[in-house]
Amino acid sequence: MSEQIRVLFLTQDLGFADPLFRALGPEFSPQASKELQINRLGDLGECCDVILLDLRFGSTQGDLEPRLHLIEEITKRPSYPPIVALCDEGDRQIVLGAVERGAYDTITNPPNMVELRLVLSRAHRAHVMEREVERLKASSRGSGRLHELLGTSPAMQELFALAQKIAPCDVNVLITGETGTGKELLARAIHQMSGRSTRPLVAFSCANLPETLVEDELFGHEKGAFTGALTLRRGRIEAADQSTLFLDEIGDLSLGLQPKLLRVLQERSFERLGSNSTVNVNIRVICATNRNLDEMVQQGKFREDLYYRLNVVQMHLPALRERRDDVPLLAQHFLEIAADQFRKKARRFSQSALHALEEYAWPGNVRELQNAVQRAVVLSEGPAIETWQLPAAIRSGCETPQVARSYEEEVREFKRRLVLRTLRECGWRKAESARVLGVARGYLHRLINQLGIQEQESEPEVAMAMSSAPASPLPPSSTRIM
Repeated sequence: MSEQIRVLFLTQDLGFADPLFRALGPEFSPQASKELQINRLGDLGECCDVILLDLRFGSTQGDLEPRLHLIEEITKRPSYPPIVALCDEGDRQIVLGAVERGAYDTITNPPNMVELRLVLSRAHRAHVMEREVERLKASSRGSGRLHELLGTSPAMQELFALAQKIAPCDVNVLITGETGTGKELLARAIHQMSGRSTRPLVAFSCANLPETLVEDELFGHEKGAFTGALTLRRGRIEAADQSTLFLDEIGDLSLGLQPKLLRVLQERSFERLGSNSTVNVNIRVICATNRNLDEMVQQGKFREDLYYRLNVVQMHLPALRERRDDVPLLAQHFLEIAADQFRKKARRFSQSALHALEEYAWPGNVRELQNAVQRAVVLSEGPAIETWQLPAAIRSGCETPQVARSYEEEVREFKRRLVLRTLRECGWRKAESARVLGVARGYLHRLINQLGIQEQESEPEVAMAMSSAPASPLPPSSTRIM
């Protein structure tokens, strides 16, 4: 049996706790408490995995506001357990109040036990995921972070180690990788760790610009060099003297300008447009491209000698789909930044939303992830980012039955496995199975027909998102009252 989920039931009605705990089943370890003072509850993370808070009108006298306030007090604690609120059916005001204050989910009274087990299990999984994100964040403050780059995956760890080695050495670097992987961030990290960090890095993108404009941007011009050149202009190469020049999309540099850049790398000198005077510079060059320069050399689209000059050290940034383990860490990082920027309450992702982020292919890489999280934060209204707030392309990737199911489908699958397992363990004796499940025999027959269960059917091998167990009653002695 898997480890039990510890449930803390906060209620004034301890008589209701005993039958509720019996019906939960052996996969839960429940306990109850009448204590409503948060300072007397101790370390919640040590005593429970999920909190079930009783907000029924019949469970307490007077106003329920103190219990709603209790949700706020609990959510202020670090790594607090998720809260599931038990509310009277139809009391929309209490349901909304509980969710607004930070409850993970709500369930109506009288509770459907299959649904309650499902909600508690999902809340527990969400809590486990949040703790894993916290662990990754703590790791990112050490070896999992290189300036603005984040990553705990083996590929990123190797990249960080290489960057730290080559940063102090004044060699040219070629960074490869798809668009949006963070090539400029890596270049800036190398610059910040080098001896040139006292001066700002100078960056320029060669993509989709006319050759004459690129030449003027890089080399500058003298006054009167061409029509409209009213003053002397110093280019990016000259501005990067004693510092680092970062040339993005170097594969787009025209063949006409490649010999001029080669001369800068070889002789550390150049002439401005319209001038015969040589300008000497002391620069380090870091280039980046999303194109295959090897193939371009073979096709005659890129000079071989320039390629070798640039490619002293080559560093490859992996695509985000190649390091999916970093998605939760990056998503949480972007969420916190966006929430602070837009003054939103969002502090975490729901389990389904995080699952959608992890399953998506991310053709736009880290930049697309940042934009998606920013959009979700803008649309958010509560403490958690939900799946519907993500872009449609990300949602559609997890809407197949093999990846994610609707709430109704998941409840149906849970019921089917629960009933089927109970029937098998009771030797397909329906009267005994109904007694173990705590339902009428006629209702069990209807369930068997509705769920399409066949006589002597084996338990399906398809893994569920949660572990299920037969809801056999617990002996009265198993109920613990705090």
